[in-house]
Amino acid sequence: MHSQTPVAVIEQPLLRARMPELDSLRGIAILLVLFLHGFAYVADPSSFTGLRREFMVLTSYGWIGVQLFFVLSGFLITGILLESKLRPDYYRRFYTRRALRILPAYYGLLLILLALNQTSWLGHRTGLPFLLFSFAYLSNVTPLFGVPIQYTVLWSLAVEEHFYLVWPMIVRNISRRALAFVGLGVFLSAPILRAFTMRFGSLTNGNFYTWCNADGLALGALLAMALRVPDIGRRLLWGLSLFVAAFSGATLVAAAKVNALAWASTSGFALRLTLLNSGFAALLVLTLLLGTAPSSFVVNIPFLRFFGEISYGLYLLHMLFFYGYEETVKRYWPSLGVVNGQFGNVVLQFLCAGGASIIVATLSRRCFEEYFLSLKDGRSGKAERRSKELRLRQTCDLNATVSS
Repeated sequence: MHSQTPVAVIEQPLLRARMPELDSLRGIAILLVLFLHGFAYVADPSSFTGLRREFMVLTSYGWIGVQLFFVLSGFLITGILLESKLRPDYYRRFYTRRALRILPAYYGLLLILLALNQTSWLGHRTGLPFLLFSFAYLSNVTPLFGVPIQYTVLWSLAVEEHFYLVWPMIVRNISRRALAFVGLGVFLSAPILRAFTMRFGSLTNGNFYTWCNADGLALGALLAMALRVPDIGRRLLWGLSLFVAAFSGATLVAAAKVNALAWASTSGFALRLTLLNSGFAALLVLTLLLGTAPSSFVVNIPFLRFFGEISYGLYLLHMLFFYGYEETVKRYWPSLGVVNGQFGNVVLQFLCAGGASIIVATLSRRCFEEYFLSLKDGRSGKAERRSKELRLRQTCDLNATVSS
């Protein structure tokens, strides 16, 4: 009688050229933001009762989606930079690819806002000074110059752009060990900078400043370095990630019950993001572990991956549709306008404006953004082919020399 040989469990490497499970995380992040701006942002949750009130309060936490984007960005961008650090075209390759990915849709939106600002269809929400600051990716610091942040979602793109401008130079010019210390220093100093900002400035504006949001990016960067340590064990990663996720989650819940980390307090403003970003870093590792195991279906969710794929365009555009819907119903169907306590009108706005923004973001991805993405891939493909041809030619020359 022959004994059956157990089938080996095949696990992929955590770090791959394509990590589709991270699109699911992007999908979660953009849906959190979409529900925030579609519900709690437009109506006071306290004006509702029962389950509706609970739902509205739940959507008010959608702002954490932006922090998840920061951790993801720090992780992915640092990985790209580390992998290409020795390339002679390091800067040109990185900035060309980033420009083709983010600039066309971003400046396209600014042109739309500039055109609509000449009409009343957005209620004159975006002035020329704010748009000029946004053109230079300074939309998150406009309050320092007496200009309000008028198209809110642009602030996080400014934070990321500042990261893109500074971080590649640091990665290129110092050792990986020194880079880890820099990342750790940024992560530890961010809560202190938030406390100083709260003490000497404004909580409302402080939410948007780059130095108050740098720890999410730094933690993602540290994670990219940690997962490139040779022979790091999956069991260790499982244990550490579950512990950090449980600790950060339990601490945030316990602190909320006793109001120990109230957002309007100095300690709350300083420490809440630290705990939240730590939890998201652990979630990212857990997602990679699941995504490279036989149970990958748990984190490779087509619905979420779809939203992850269109997340950039949807993030840029969705507020445009919410504003446009508000102005339209105000003119033609005032009874459908969003009013505190009228949950049906809030849901109707979300379905109409949110649905339209999803459709347009999908079209933007398919018909506009992918054209520039194809240029990015084409350029990099040609560079790779030239590099391979050069290596092949050098090998042939060497063989000819040896033969002679």
